[in-house]
Parts: sequence; C-alpha cells; structure tokens
Amino acid sequence: MAKLDPKPLRQMGAVHHRTFVYAPVYAALLGLAGCAAVGPNFKAPAAPDSAPYTTHALPAETAATANVAQGGAQKFVQQAQPDSAWWAHLGSAELTALIEQGLAASPTLASAQAKLTQAEKTYAAQSGSTQLPQVNAKLGAQRQGINSANFGQSGGEKNFNLYNAGLTASYNLDLFGENRRTLEGLAAQTDYQRYQLQAARLTLAGTIATTAITQALLNAQINATESIIQNQSQQIDLINARLKLGAATRSDVLSLQSQRDQTRANLPPLKLKRAQTDHLLATLTGQMPGAAHIPTFNLDALTLPSELPVVVPSAWVRARPDIQAASALLHVATAQYGVAVANLYPQINLSATLGSQGITPASLFNASSLIWSLIGGLTQPIFNGGLKAASEAASANVSASAANYQQVVLDGLRNVADTLQACYWDANTLSAQVAAEQSAKQSLSLVEQQLKLGSATSLQLLTAQQQVTQSRLLTLAARAQRLSDSVALYQAMGSEQIPPNSNLPSSTHLSIHTQPESNTK
Repeated sequence: MAKLDPKPLRQMGAVHHRTFVYAPVYAALLGLAGCAAVGPNFKAPAAPDSAPYTTHALPAETAATANVAQGGAQKFVQQAQPDSAWWAHLGSAELTALIEQGLAASPTLASAQAKLTQAEKTYAAQSGSTQLPQVNAKLGAQRQGINSANFGQSGGEKNFNLYNAGLTASYNLDLFGENRRTLEGLAAQTDYQRYQLQAARLTLAGTIATTAITQALLNAQINATESIIQNQSQQIDLINARLKLGAATRSDVLSLQSQRDQTRANLPPLKLKRAQTDHLLATLTGQMPGAAHIPTFNLDALTLPSELPVVVPSAWVRARPDIQAASALLHVATAQYGVAVANLYPQINLSATLGSQGITPASLFNASSLIWSLIGGLTQPIFNGGLKAASEAASANVSASAANYQQVVLDGLRNVADTLQACYWDANTLSAQVAAEQSAKQSLSLVEQQLKLGSATSLQLLTAQQQVTQSRLLTLAARAQRLSDSVALYQAMGSEQIPPNSNLPSSTHLSIHTQPESNTK
C-alpha cells in the first residue's frame, strides 16, 4: 500500500494555526451575542378602563315572577375572575356529567390539544437548535489518489485509503437577535394554541349546556302540545254531544276537529328537533348518535342561577381566550418583524472541527493524526431589495394584527353588553308572558262555561284555545331563554386560563433585550 506524504498535511496544519490566531476575536464576538435584539419589543395592549359594559348602568337585579320555574330574580355580582365550573349553577347533575364527559372525550378538544403539543415541540426543537452550539460526530473512509508532481515530487500518481473521525461544532452568534426573535414568535404561537384550546373548552361547555336547555324546552313543548290535544279532544266530545241535542252544528264540530288536527301537525317537527338535539349532544360528547346515552332534561328541574357574574374589565381581558389569542397573534407578528429586521444586519457563524485522519483505521488513535480547524464567517447583505420589502411586509402585518386585536376586544365588549341586556330584559319578558298566559287561561275557562250554558259559540272557544296554546308555548320559550342567556353570560365572561407547560416558557415571560426600534432603521 502506498504511503501518504505528510507534507501536504503539514501545510494544512499551518493554515489551521493561522486561523487559531483569531480565536480571541471570535470569543469576543461570542460575548456580544445576546446583548441586543433589533426590532420592536412586544408590549401587551392595555386593558379597557373600568367603564361599565353598557351605556346605562343596569339595576342591581332583574325582575322576579312568582309561581313559575326560572322566574326568580338574578343579581348582577361583580367578580375578580370567572367561575371555572359555572355549569354547576344550573343545578343538574346530569348536565354536569355530560359536560365533563364532553371535555374528556370531544375530538375537537383532542385536535386542539394536539395542535398545542405540536407548537410546544416546535418551540423545543427550534430552541435546541439555535440557543446551543450544534455538535455532530463524523466517521468516514475513502479511497483517494494524488499526483506527486503537483507538489514538486517524483513518483507519479499514488493511491491510498484515508480514514477520518471527529467532532464538528457550529454556532450562530445571533448578534442582532434573529434566533431569539424566532423563538419569541414560536413561544407566542404556543400561547395562541393554548388560548385556542381554552376557547374550545369554553365553547364546548356552553354548547352542551345550551343544547341541553333546548332539549328540555322541546320536551316541555311536546308535553304541552299533547296536553292541548287531549283537551281539544274533550271539547270535540262535548260539541258532538251538543250536536245530538241540536244545540250545535256540524260546522262547529269540523272547526274544532280542524284545530285539533293542526295542533297534532305541530308534534312531528317538535319530535324531530328533539331527536336532532340528542344527536348533537352525542357528537359533542364524543359518542355515536346510534349508541349514545343521552339523559332526558326537564325544564322544571333546571335551576336559574340566582347570581350573574360581572368580571371587572381588566380581569375580563385576561379571562377571554379569544382576546388573549388575538394578543398572542400580535406578539407573533411583532417577533416576525424583528426577524425581518435582523435579516438586514450581518450574520456571523463559527464552526470548529476536532478529529483525526489516517491511512489505516488503527492510525486514527495516534497523536500524530490529530487535526482541527476553527472557521468564522460574516455575511452582510449589500444589495437585496427583497429583504427591505420583507421587513416592510412584516411591519404591515403588525399593524393588521393590532387592528384585529382591537376588533376582537370590541366584539367581546359587544358580546358582554348584549348578554347583560338580554338577561335583564328576559326577566321582564317572562313576567309579561306569564301574565298573558294567565289571562288566556281565564278567558278560556269563561268561554267553556258559557259554551255549556249555550251563550258562547264554537268559534269563540276555538279562538280562546288558540290563545292559550300560543301563550303557553311562549311562556316555556321565555323560561328556556332565561337559562340560555345566563349560560351565554358565563361564556361572555370567559374562563380560567389553562396553565402553560412548566417546561416551556410563556411568550409573555421571555427575556428579550431589545434596542429601540429607531435604531433598527
């Protein structure tokens, strides 16, 4: 086997020795890394002031309606934070169990949780690859040939085997914070996914509660409709008896039968909606509609919360996951702008190699086979119009994200104002509707008595029955509406935050030393 001439390797070693002279310079540059990050530093938007949610302050409590379920007064109580398990105030163990099942088994929440985990792992991967030097081991073998004449020697072409092993380390100094801004953006993206999960949990709980209330309303409407049909059948029997005595006409009988048939026609749509409601509850809780076990909810058994929470605006902003998600997106845009600005500045990279080379595997472990290198490189953009345009685009994205945040806050405030007003006026609606139902019942009772005495017509009876039917169904709807709007207010107030992963810093706690934005332009 031909021997390797050591002279070229000695020449390479001389180059490495000259490179080593600059090592102190590289060490000084390394010390500068982490001192500053260009671009604007993110500052969380200020919370709304303590002004009331509505134009005119609402009374301390709503109106009360006696002798009817869901007719109690509700007090508006200021709270420092929203209730975590607000659905317990509805007083239904079946509903609480159903919501807990949904929170545990919903595919929607599983998807949101997976996206959060993905964001956390992406941050961890990027953090490990940018904050610490990258070290790789290498082991290789090759067949090589050289011509000695190139080095002023005789002997012609020489072929030999070359084995090498070593470690290579590389590091980006990140003098202007590109890597740190990238990590900052990934941490903010993780926060965004965390708030999305929180919003999905809040929405799911609210949807299950509202759907259960709808099911209870449909059950009450079905029962009321069947009761009305039974009453109408009794009235038809009475008219038929009067017809035999000559005190009524066939037209009277047909009119009442037509009304009963119309009432019967209302039953199939109600039962269809009831079935569809059960199917929705099944899918919300991660069950197949055909195999689900959905409880039957009773409107009379659901409790109207006696107190309605009104979270102070400063705490409300932190409790609303949609607002916090919009803030996180603004943070992401700000960090991306910092990355775009950092790209306009020099990039300095260091790499070092320590290893050995030999013409036999055994020679890799000899001291004479040791080789090393230390390389530093600086890249400064001179002419690249795309970088400037990219920074301007990122700046525009910050403005768009800030405007989006403002819109989300305004929509949230409108949501709270709407639900507060709805809770107040729902109580007045129920009071008026209960009074109307009582009047309709009294009118029907009077007409029935007059009909027995022959002083009333079947048309008058038909009209009175229609009024009772309509008012009874409207009363049921008003009772359910109070429950639904109470749920909507709990949702509008937000929920407690999901704690961040203890191994992953929240973007709001990242330590980023920044230069003023004016220094970056």
